[in-house]
Amino acid sequence: MKNLFVVMFFFVLTQMSCKYYSQSSDLDLLRKYEKQTKEILDSALENRKGYNYLTELCGFGHRLSGSDNSIKAIKWAEAKMKELGFDNVWLQPVMVPRWVRGNVEKATIVNSRQFNGRKLSISALGRSIGTEKNGITAGVLEVKSTKELKALGYKVKGKIIFVNKHFNETNFNTFTSYGEVANERYNGPLECAKYGAVAMILRSATSKYDNIPHTGVTAPFDSLKAIPSAAIGLIDADFLSKALQKDPDLKIKLNLSCKNEDEVQSYNVIGEIKGSEFPEEVIVIGGHFDCWDVSCGAHDDGAGCIQTMEVLDLFKRLNIKPKRTVRCVFFINEENGTRGGIEYGKYAKASGEKHIAAIESDRGAFTPRGFYVDSDSVKYGKIKMWLPLLEETGIDWIKKGGSGVDISKIESCKTKIGFVPDWQHYFDYHHSANDEIDAVSPRELELGTAAIAIMTLLLSEEGI
Repeated sequence: MKNLFVVMFFFVLTQMSCKYYSQSSDLDLLRKYEKQTKEILDSALENRKGYNYLTELCGFGHRLSGSDNSIKAIKWAEAKMKELGFDNVWLQPVMVPRWVRGNVEKATIVNSRQFNGRKLSISALGRSIGTEKNGITAGVLEVKSTKELKALGYKVKGKIIFVNKHFNETNFNTFTSYGEVANERYNGPLECAKYGAVAMILRSATSKYDNIPHTGVTAPFDSLKAIPSAAIGLIDADFLSKALQKDPDLKIKLNLSCKNEDEVQSYNVIGEIKGSEFPEEVIVIGGHFDCWDVSCGAHDDGAGCIQTMEVLDLFKRLNIKPKRTVRCVFFINEENGTRGGIEYGKYAKASGEKHIAAIESDRGAFTPRGFYVDSDSVKYGKIKMWLPLLEETGIDWIKKGGSGVDISKIESCKTKIGFVPDWQHYFDYHHSANDEIDAVSPRELELGTAAIAIMTLLLSEEGI
């Protein structure tokens, strides 16, 4: 009994010591970085330089990879990084696909006594082929998912398939709901073609109830003959569904002039501040520079690029000299190929540089909420200890989770981090004409910049 008491006493003492040590370490960390983190937050919020940079970027219009607009914006980004005084700035060549939307996007109800001539609000999906000059006229078959096609069999042949899959409003995390619909978008045209359909129209992947269609990429066709595909606005999706109930024999005439052209040269834009003590250790921060051709891509992902560029700008303005190299990368072609991420991943492997961490911002410019960390438990535990220093920016949590599409290609990097702002409104704007500069709050944008800057500072100074 006496021995048991002694063991229990030392166990309690050890637990108390560990707790005291942990609290002491947290306090030391807070004291060490309190001044710098406050300066970062104050400077971001007071100067709002990032919002000005984003406004400039949005002035170029859309930045679909392979487009003339994207090259103009790339040249602007290169010049801006040089103007801001980064230590090294360069363009990394990347071959990208070129898809052209064209000027014709029409869907009209025909062969209907009640609804004849009714136009529908549509937008061609990325990689879609166009129709013949006279369009496609066919009957319409509505399904909730392409999984229904197999059971429908011969009924699919020669039809325009209307995939009316709703955005699941019961999910708190809207990215879960988006993933469910986006899977239909990506694989839908292939599935429809497999069963003999002549085209696909998809209910847009959004919960915002308006008539603005939301585009996005579709899977490439290999041996199967490609078919045209388009997204439809939610108001017209509901209209079409009700119209089909009243008149199942109605047809749609679909006209699209989009086309796939030969690959062209594009670039990742890269700027860095060399580390003052460990320049060979690299921290990559960035977003994807391309966006769909229906808007300027303010949230997706102009904001992510500007936030990460402003991190380096903040360090320069505040005379912060990071111990490790901080490299900002604007990845091209995330939307329809991920070529920029793949090319940078190849460079990272071939160069032999030690990429200790990477942060991606590709969820819009909303109030900061957290960071997802993809790493081993030891590294994750260390990063989680930094939460108190991030709370003033709005960061509530640090959790294990996925990081980002582009930085996932840096295979040698064992700590990948995804910045997570509030997700409730992101898909109101995503891949649509709604994603313009006036949809961005300067304050929320800058809070995100500050959060990423503080995380970057801690990675640089503390290592990982």
